Amino acid sequence: MAGPGVVLNPTITVVVVDDHPVVRDGVATQLRMHRDIRIVGHAARGSDAVVVCAREQPDVVLLDLRLPDMMAVDVVPKLLARSPRSRILLFTAFPEHAAVAPSLAAGACGLLVKDVGGTALRDALREVARTGSLRQAGARHLDAPITPREYDVLRLVASGNTNAEIGTELGISVNTVKAYLQNVMQKLGARNRAQVITNARGHGLL
Repeated sequence: MAGPGVVLNPTITVVVVDDHPVVRDGVATQLRMHRDIRIVGHAARGSDAVVVCAREQPDVVLLDLRLPDMMAVDVVPKLLARSPRSRILLFTAFPEHAAVAPSLAAGACGLLVKDVGGTALRDALREVARTGSLRQAGARHLDAPITPREYDVLRLVASGNTNAEIGTELGISVNTVKAYLQNVMQKLGARNRAQVITNARGHGLL
């Protein structure tokens, strides 16, 4: 028998961040039958997610890779700054998207594909809450077309930063910035900064 103050089957609190109501509703429906998991909030934008998570301090955040106002790679550090104990689980229909690796590097603890069944979703949330990570045995290697650092340079270029400003932001030399940018332009078939931004958006990278 458990002693006084001992909590059996503690509730796992979850915040769902996705701009599609059907996804949020679907997750809620799948988890409704599991009494140890409770959705305590949801958000459709990254900025709103930061506010909700700061208030609720959830155990797990299910975070869509692409939101209307920012990418997951930008949301993750903001969430962790306001809710440091939360585990962030990327929730996407595109597991091989180039933004996955940078988002994991930023502090997300794993990735779950949106077409996952209710049982797998439940198990993933329990595992992340218990261990802080998600094992993905047998998962395909995420062969991103650009590296995380190239992705950082690309996002800063798209924000209008000069090479010198990017170097200062990332703590690298201007020549290194130019090398990363040249690699990105080659991989995306672009000849200049404007074209690399256009092509990156066409690939869903921005």
